[in-house]
Amino acid sequence: MDTQQAGDGPQHGQVEPPRDVTRGGGSGAPDGTADLHMHSSHSDGTEAPAEVVAAARRAGMRTMSLTDHDTTSGWAEAAHAARTHGMTFVPGIELSASHEGRSVHVLGYLFDPEHAGLRRATERIRDSRVGRAETMVRNIGRDYDFTWDDVLAQTSDGATVGRPHIADALVARGYAADRSAAFEEILHPRRGYFVSHYAPDPATAVSLIVEAGGVAVIAHPAGRGRMLPPGLLHELIRLGLGGFELGHRENTDEGARALRRLAEEHDLIVTGSSDYHGSGKPNRPGEHTTSDAMLARIIAAGTGSAPVLP
Repeated sequence: MDTQQAGDGPQHGQVEPPRDVTRGGGSGAPDGTADLHMHSSHSDGTEAPAEVVAAARRAGMRTMSLTDHDTTSGWAEAAHAARTHGMTFVPGIELSASHEGRSVHVLGYLFDPEHAGLRRATERIRDSRVGRAETMVRNIGRDYDFTWDDVLAQTSDGATVGRPHIADALVARGYAADRSAAFEEILHPRRGYFVSHYAPDPATAVSLIVEAGGVAVIAHPAGRGRMLPPGLLHELIRLGLGGFELGHRENTDEGARALRRLAEEHDLIVTGSSDYHGSGKPNRPGEHTTSDAMLARIIAAGTGSAPVLP
């Protein structure tokens, strides 16, 4: 895994969680000062890690996690910025997975970034993303004046190249009004340019995070009207799944209620987060948050790395 350590930081478990929170991060109004799902330009966000931290601070967050897709390369910058702003930094990632053709994202917190199995998985995912992106650009280039150089111009050094960068390049070339329009039009599978990429199954993704000493949380698990089947959810719980991100704008109320019941039945962690991407998405820092009690549980359970205190 391409990474730098987040910093020496405190010993594991020595972080004081926010004090003004009493409920879990659910599907209602924000109720905490921890935003544990944020992206930088090291994956598909539009801001550098330090800028993401600053955005979280301006929104009143006292704790944040950088969860770039399949990479930890932004940890060091984010940790340094968090200290500067007097915030706590929780090292994280959003690991790509796939189930029956559906994309599943697994958030991982406080894992060992040098764990061999997890490193191999993220390297394979990133390599596949690049190959997939190159093929998609060639496909688009058959019908548009569009090249790989256009995509590279929208990609920061060390970033995990993906469809958002292609979307940004299409916007820059005037072929789409904004990133969302690019996804709804040229990059939509119905247009025929789409190419899938490698991603492990959810059971493998959860197992790798757990084996690396981390806490695995399914991101926006009730989003877009389709949840993982009950049998698979119970398998993931058996494998050590830590919880569900139920506070997220993509979750349906009905789905979030069903998963909250499952979380209560199995004493799982429930989080809420913004899924901030800078100008790449309308999501705003702190629009959903994680409670002090749930944050404390994540910190207590993660053994692969430590939170970084201000």
